[in-house]
Amino acid sequence: MAYNNAILNNVYNYYMTTYSPKASTRYDTHKKSELRNIYNTIVKLNKESPLYKLDTSRASKSFAVGIKEDARQLRNIIASLGGLDEEKILNKKASYSSNEDIISVNYIGEQSENPEVPTYSMEVHSLASGQVNLGTFLPNTKPELPPDTYSFDVVINDLNYEFQYNIREGETNRDIHDRLAKLISTAEIGLRADVLEDGKGNSALRILSVAEGTKNKDSALFTVSDNRTSKRPGSVDYFGLDFLARPASNAKFTLNGEMHTSASNRFTIDNLFDVTLNGISPMEGESVTFGLKTDVESLTENISTLTQGYNNFIQTAASYRDNFAGSQRLVREMGAISNRYRSQLNIIGLNIQENGTLEIDKNELKKAALSEYAKEDFASIRDFANTLVRKMDQISLNPMEYVDKTIIAYKNPGKNYFTPYITSAFSGMFFNYYC
Repeated sequence: MAYNNAILNNVYNYYMTTYSPKASTRYDTHKKSELRNIYNTIVKLNKESPLYKLDTSRASKSFAVGIKEDARQLRNIIASLGGLDEEKILNKKASYSSNEDIISVNYIGEQSENPEVPTYSMEVHSLASGQVNLGTFLPNTKPELPPDTYSFDVVINDLNYEFQYNIREGETNRDIHDRLAKLISTAEIGLRADVLEDGKGNSALRILSVAEGTKNKDSALFTVSDNRTSKRPGSVDYFGLDFLARPASNAKFTLNGEMHTSASNRFTIDNLFDVTLNGISPMEGESVTFGLKTDVESLTENISTLTQGYNNFIQTAASYRDNFAGSQRLVREMGAISNRYRSQLNIIGLNIQENGTLEIDKNELKKAALSEYAKEDFASIRDFANTLVRKMDQISLNPMEYVDKTIIAYKNPGKNYFTPYITSAFSGMFFNYYC
């Protein structure tokens, strides 16, 4: 069982990094009831589906996986604008910062009609930083270490990692620096490494921690040594890998007149704002203020985000048009949805273009938001967003609907049965690409 789980993890990770390098969101998690509904929908879908001969080309598989992930992304964009409740959709409150170069914020509080959210004032004195080890600058000549297999140990988060490498005849210090930088960076243990030059032909290896700040008195996030390593020692001292050039440090800032520290440059305040520190206040006493935008500004920003996500989906789907007839059908179906709401969208400044995308007339949008009929006018955009969510769910459940295929046989009416045919065909793509 453990072996099978390992294979599945490898397959899924390969698929995600190849086709969907997008971060997961909280809207990718589901309750048991939601998963049960998805299961029942898939069962019904498979029961009524005829048997197909599918296009199994690499391009066809990429198309199916691509539109599923694009649908997931648009659904998550809409969900992030207030949730998936039909009454709350697009009601997300937008935040502002008086200086995005120093502090950027995102409102994460509950979506209530009259939120009593205060305005904050913050002065940033220092940013959280990671540890940096800087090696010795060496000329681009043959190393003083004899050819052999060397190793060194890195201790990070109470875990010990051993790195082994060879020094070969004819190699230079720079060759070894480049190889060690790649070896450390690709190990994915929370460290990055690169090679620095001093302008005189000398190079040194720099090792940086991905983590920032420190949670205890020990400012060392990692240590490098070869005192008890399994292979030949001596490379740590020669390359200077254990030299601590900059210890890890915490961010320091004043919030509403009170001094605070943080081990990270990103943190939350009062479960209301997700704050990211981007820079240091240029002058002492000069603060950045942040809080919530007005309802008009929030609604305008939400509609702009929705429009951008919708346009990206349409443009991506249209990019497959020359090779897949299913792409053309998908674009037509999306066009049918927008055309259904054309007149209502025009009222609030959203105009449908010839290519199916939406264009915002900001003046008309602002005028509609300030109108006495704003509540009625903007109800249509919420209906439009809800319809898009249902369409994205449909695409995600059965992306094979848009793949080129030939019907082989229909099931016997009234005597059809449950099969995992469609879902198996899609899931098999993970393995086909990986193997």
